[in-house]
Amino acid sequence: MIPPEPPAPDAQRQGWLERRRDKVRAEIERNRRGEYTVPTWVLAVALALIVGAWVALIIFA
Repeated sequence: MIPPEPPAPDAQRQGWLERRRDKVRAEIERNRRGEYTVPTWVLAVALALIVGAWVALIIFA
């Protein structure tokens, strides 16, 4: 019994690249429909900056 040949590295890379393109394309379509959401880390950084500025204003005023 002969074991099956492993897939060629190009075939696997092609699959990865196609999946990545599909994910990017789907994200762009969602954004065009208005389903864009701000990432949580961006909201956390904005909140930290606002609170930090408010605390600095209280301390240095």
